[in-house]
Parts: sequence; structure tokens; C-alpha cells
Amino acid sequence: MPFLPTAPVRIQPYLGYRNRERLHITARALRSRVGKFEKRSRWRAAKTMIGQFASHEVADMPVELEIARPGAPPQRHRGLTDAEGFVRFDIEFDSAWDYDEHPAWETVVFHWHTGDEDQCIDAHVLAPGDDTGLAVISDIDDTIIETGITGDFRKVMRNWRRVLMQMPEERIIVPGADVFYNALGGGEVLAEGAGHVGDRQPATHRPFFYVSSSPWNLFSYLVTYIRGRGLPLGPIALRDWGLDRATFGSSSHGAHKRTAIEGILGTFPDLKFALIGDDSQGDLTAFADIALANPGQVRAIFIRKVGETMSPEELNAKAQLRAADVALWLGNSYDTGHQFLASIGLLADDEATAIVDSVEASDPARK
Repeated sequence: MPFLPTAPVRIQPYLGYRNRERLHITARALRSRVGKFEKRSRWRAAKTMIGQFASHEVADMPVELEIARPGAPPQRHRGLTDAEGFVRFDIEFDSAWDYDEHPAWETVVFHWHTGDEDQCIDAHVLAPGDDTGLAVISDIDDTIIETGITGDFRKVMRNWRRVLMQMPEERIIVPGADVFYNALGGGEVLAEGAGHVGDRQPATHRPFFYVSSSPWNLFSYLVTYIRGRGLPLGPIALRDWGLDRATFGSSSHGAHKRTAIEGILGTFPDLKFALIGDDSQGDLTAFADIALANPGQVRAIFIRKVGETMSPEELNAKAQLRAADVALWLGNSYDTGHQFLASIGLLADDEATAIVDSVEASDPARK
């Protein structure tokens, strides 16, 4: 029986991205109300989070995406939601859509019809700038936030209180992540509120992308967390969960992340990337495989150490990265220094020096 069958149909847009030839963006049709992640009673928090997971997806619903390129009239592209309510747009342009000088968020609009009314909602697409040389792809789970949501079913159940009862402002940020990420990419600058198709807003000076094994149901929650912590905002690749081995199997996390990361690298073959993760879900071995499969495109790998010892697979990955001359940083905090950044060529300009200074200034051990 459908959950909340009388709730209004709404479109949940996710953050998209584009290059000069193609645009990628996804949305989901749901019968649920927009969750407000406010710190009130524990019962209200649990009700809000349960609502995120218990929403009813709407299949076979027509959705249109409106985009507007400079100097051209707006265009609409038609899609249809699948069995899980997702509608995915992969639009190829008939001519190159140039970048601005700096990275930008570009406004697009989703249109749909519900009841007797036409509805629309703004969405945003990240476009690199002509001056973009390095972009960042970061894990989320235990890299910037202690999630308690990934892993096998027992881990999820053991962390039910954290998952269902803590609002974004209550979640623990990994120490030093805010300073480190802001130094690499700048803070979140995408303003909330209504705009118009084709509008542009500045993005962080290095494009940021996030990958996570968490379900799409947590998208709004994670965006609220990223905004609240002042972290760089960027497109987030999440997963559609099912109660099966494909969701909870340990190998599924790495496969999902690799697919998502390689999709981003393939979209931007002219960009170099820094990959950031942790060793709790095999990020080092997964990132090494990606770097070796995409020679020259992965400029550096940052791995936050959570475990004490390295597995044979991680030691082998470390050796392979050294042989491939891919810079690797391993540490239990986000403190770093001139020597590592110099090794990946980030000390050639004033901006890189500012990165080092801001990160090192935040470390109490240096004071």
C-alpha cells in the first residue's frame, strides 16, 4: 500500500554538473513533504528522519527540464520517472557551451504537473571555469562526517539513534575537515531561494564533488550538514538502497564509489583531480585503482587514517601509487605541510601558500 498516498507530488532535484558538451542532472518524484532538519524534540527529529526513508516514489511521471544558454532561448527536455521515481537527464549539446572564467552554479528548472496545477522548482548545475586546473572528489562517510549509516546491516542497526535522532547540526564533523576543505576549495557560496533559468552564481574556486554509500534519501540532510559546516558545496553521488546483499555487502561500497568517480573523471578529461577519503571502507585501494586506470588525471590522493595498521592490499596500493608518481598523503588528521603540497605542485602560486598557512595555523600543536 503506498505510503502517504494523499501527500502532494513534489520533485526533489539533486545537484548536477556539466562540461562543454553534456549536462548531467537527476531528480526524484516523491509523495512526501519537505523535511525541516530542526533541533527540536527527539520525537520530532525521529519523525523527520523516518519521513526521509518512508517517502513514496512516483513512477512513470513526465518531468521536463528547462535550460537556458547565453544568447539562446530556453529549451525544454522531457523525461519520465522510473520505478524508483528517478528521472535522469544526460543532455548532449548541439554546439559547445563555453565556461565562464571561474566555476559557477547555473540555474535550471524542473517542470511537472500535479492535480490541476503546473509546478516547477529550481535546480543547480556546476560548471568549471576556464581557470580551473584542479578539482576535488571527496568521500563523505567518516571523511567529513561520522555517519554510522554505511556498512553491513548490523552496523546500521547499532547506530540507529545517530541515524534517526541527530539533526545535521548535532553530527560530529571530522576534526580539521572544515579548515582543510575550505583551504582547498573555499566555502559554500550557493544562495538558497528562487532564481530564473540561466541565472549564474559563483561556485567555490575549485569544483568539489562528493561520493557516498549513503542512500539518496539523505541528500537533503547531507546538503544541510555541508551548508551548516561551511564546507564547499558540490554535486553528491549517493546510492539507491535495497534490503539485499547489493546494498549491504562490503564490496558494494567500493564499486559504487568507483563508478561515480570514474563518471566524473570521464566527464572532465581535461581536469586534474585530488581524491579525498579514509581507510574505513577501502578508499585507498579503490582510489589507487582509479588513478592507475586514468593515468595523469589523478594528481593526488588524501587518505585519513582511521585504522591502526594497513592491510596487504593497502600496502600494495601505496607501492603502486609511488611507482606511478601519484602523490599520496596518509594521516590521522587533516594537518598537512609544505613538503606534501610541493610534491603535487601546489606551491607554485600564492594561493597554495595560503592553503598551507591556513591549515597549519589551525593545528594547536603548532601554536
